[in-house]
Amino acid sequence: MNSMTINGRVEQLPDDQDALLIDVIRDRLNLTGTKLVCGSGVCGACTVLLDGEPVVSCLVPANAAAGKRLTTIEGIGAGKLHPIQKAFMAHDALQCGFCTPGFVVEAAAFQDKWRAARGTAVPSREEIAAALSGHLCRCGAYEGIFRAVADACAGRFDGEDPVAPRLEARDKVTGLARYTVDICHDGQLDGVILRSGVAHAKISRLDLAPALVVEGIAAAVSLLADDGMVRFVGAPIAAVAAKDRHTALEAIAAITFDCQELPVVVGLDAARRDDAPVVFDKANRKRAGNVSEGAGGAPVAWKGNVHGPSALFSQRGRRAKSWLAEAREARNPLLVEGTFRVATQQHACLEPHAAVARFDADQLTVHISTQAVHEIMEKIAKRYKLAHDKVRVIADHVGGGFGSKGTLGIETIAAIELARAAKAPVRVVFDREEELSVTGYRPAAELKLSLLPSVQGGLKALSLTAHADTGAAVNSLIAGLARLIYPAEAKELVDFDVLSNLPPGAPFRGPGGPPMAFALEQAVDEAALRMKLDPIQLRKLWDPDPNRQRLYDWAAGLEAWRNRKPASSQSGRYRRGVGVASGYWLYLWQLGSSVELAIKGGRIVASCAVQDIGTGTRSVIANTVAKAFELEPQDIEVRIGRSNLPEGPGSGGSRVTASVVPPTLLAIEKLKAQIERTAARPPHPGSNAPWRELIAAAPDLVVSAKRPEDDKPPPGVRPALREAGTMGLVFGFMLRTFNKMVVGAGVPSSVQVIEVEVDTWLGHVRVLNVSTGLAIGRLAAPVLARSQAAGAVIQGIGYALYEARETDPVTGHVLSAGMEDYRIPGIADMPRLDVHFDEAGFDHVPGGSVGIGEVATVPTSPAIANAIANAIGVRLTEIPIRPDRLLAALKGRDAA
Repeated sequence: MNSMTINGRVEQLPDDQDALLIDVIRDRLNLTGTKLVCGSGVCGACTVLLDGEPVVSCLVPANAAAGKRLTTIEGIGAGKLHPIQKAFMAHDALQCGFCTPGFVVEAAAFQDKWRAARGTAVPSREEIAAALSGHLCRCGAYEGIFRAVADACAGRFDGEDPVAPRLEARDKVTGLARYTVDICHDGQLDGVILRSGVAHAKISRLDLAPALVVEGIAAAVSLLADDGMVRFVGAPIAAVAAKDRHTALEAIAAITFDCQELPVVVGLDAARRDDAPVVFDKANRKRAGNVSEGAGGAPVAWKGNVHGPSALFSQRGRRAKSWLAEAREARNPLLVEGTFRVATQQHACLEPHAAVARFDADQLTVHISTQAVHEIMEKIAKRYKLAHDKVRVIADHVGGGFGSKGTLGIETIAAIELARAAKAPVRVVFDREEELSVTGYRPAAELKLSLLPSVQGGLKALSLTAHADTGAAVNSLIAGLARLIYPAEAKELVDFDVLSNLPPGAPFRGPGGPPMAFALEQAVDEAALRMKLDPIQLRKLWDPDPNRQRLYDWAAGLEAWRNRKPASSQSGRYRRGVGVASGYWLYLWQLGSSVELAIKGGRIVASCAVQDIGTGTRSVIANTVAKAFELEPQDIEVRIGRSNLPEGPGSGGSRVTASVVPPTLLAIEKLKAQIERTAARPPHPGSNAPWRELIAAAPDLVVSAKRPEDDKPPPGVRPALREAGTMGLVFGFMLRTFNKMVVGAGVPSSVQVIEVEVDTWLGHVRVLNVSTGLAIGRLAAPVLARSQAAGAVIQGIGYALYEARETDPVTGHVLSAGMEDYRIPGIADMPRLDVHFDEAGFDHVPGGSVGIGEVATVPTSPAIANAIANAIGVRLTEIPIRPDRLLAALKGRDAA
């Protein structure tokens, strides 16, 4: 048997010639800092050093390490932190942290070689990007990574350990942070799901017995719906639990069943045909999934595969339709019309959907990669008829979610069912194909838009009709979101879901917002051209929102905007353009959100059943408490990620900060009063740390508080849904009643100015500079807020230029189910970024803070499209804006 030296220890290698290095590292040696993501050498998360050279351990045979030195993230800075680790901590060069170990290992190797050859010279962005080109971060922490690597190479982190703005940063840069995929109980089994290989079928005579006779199998369960139907490729049929994944795969291959294949329809166009096969007949429509953030919309018509129209947010819709028809008949030169198309965008979380279930007598403990520990606990308890105190959901760290991990998923159901049947802990972890095919997505859509300015220069009428490609799901909302920006005399806003035999869509960062903005913001820009107005000036004229009015003034003063040139002034291969776009999101907070503060052994402990998916929730709570007691955030112990803690909000809709800061402030006042009343001694006269002394002198104490209602907002500031009239009020009531979400007064807003360079020969677009202005109230964690803004921009760049799920139009198979086929932005795609925070507008909110995650990504794709139009004089109406589409548009312009 061969051996290797790993992190200074000699370890034996398995005789199995098929074993991969990552399997040995994670499964045999339990060094879980090294992460398995793509399995194809694309993402870099599994990077380790082999004899000092970076390699991707998901592709390296284990026996290739024989006689060599292997260093994992646990061995980087084992004695003391490496300068790269310190720099990553200081610059917040991470968010969820799942990709961070791979980045750190590669960057440390680069920094060591750079310092040996170049001393403390500073590498360029291009040199850093080249060195880290094999790594991907779905959260988009690239801006911080650039700064961290540059400063570490320059010797700025050779000294003491820095104070990190993110509370858990040290655990993430050292590989100590434990995610659901890292959980390993004694006697734990691996669960695997058998999925449908056809897009539409009736399954019968399911026989699990052949799986149960496979050696090493502990349990097999059916996951079929009671109607026996599968309606997309990848629909679950059964699951098995085995001693290892290899055995589980062997067992599911042994399961037999009868499969009556049914007609299949795939995609937006095919599903709308009159003769298209129906995905859900009338009796089964309630089985459709839900792509919305809330509980779903009001009942609407359903014809074949088309669910709609839903026109709840229309305003004098018939009048808008009439005016637009008249303008069309009269060939009004101000009438802007177009059809816009957006592609399906996958969440592509680097930590896959995963669950580990364990029963201890009547106590169920489930580790889940989830965005909602408390809500999922309630759903598990309801499904399995258990008391809440008999279910514990744990999510210590979550490797990204972006909306896809907010529900009780099949991975969790399978893990629980298998654990109960096997009487042993069971882990179910999706592979990358599952993650990129059946876990949800932002639906593709077709948007038909007509916009008519009035003679007086106002917005007279707007019509927007959206058909969303929702797969086996309903309740998209795209067109309706146009009601809450740019008031008009009349608006016709109509949404349709188009169902087909594809997996169901799911909420994705600002659901419906980016596709709506892609169409509307381009139309506003086109109207400005026809009205011979500056695009920012027109937005100021049409958009009365006070938060965006301030952002428009900021954007108009940017040098990039002032020096903007018309497309007609440029020639040559490379042309530059500058574009602007606006965006908004709802200010949401969650009813019942509570925070507990305690003094335990002379230290403040803050507890809440909330989770941190990379957005910085721990740090928001710690910063709020530390500031009130004149302490450092690191002095506060924050306990989250456990459902048995006081009820916390889900991480969706940008509602966490606005839900946890207000009750934290209330609890702070209660705790201060308790401390002052019970402290054994007062602080020393003239003390510069009176609260520290009082806390040290206080007995153990516990207080808690629930999220209060907001204060009365100032005149002119009201909830966004009020702009939608009666139906807006009804929608707000439904959110509050059924989803415990409150739409508060004031509108989180964003205005982005983006500069691009277009290669007119090859059709490539490069985003050079982004200035993003955000009105989101006071910053509870300023450095982390900037990181969120940067990540939102890079995801918006991916949506605009690269990302598109590809499916087989006949069979319904997802063809882009690997990270080598589904392109997300890398570090070289990150532009230079300027972030402007306008902290006014939310003083009526206790703490003054609202969310940033959704609003910051809404305007990115239209700002890029408007910049391209400014560069080449051609408007691109379909994303992603691929080279072939851009070249075809240029050819069409030249032909015209």
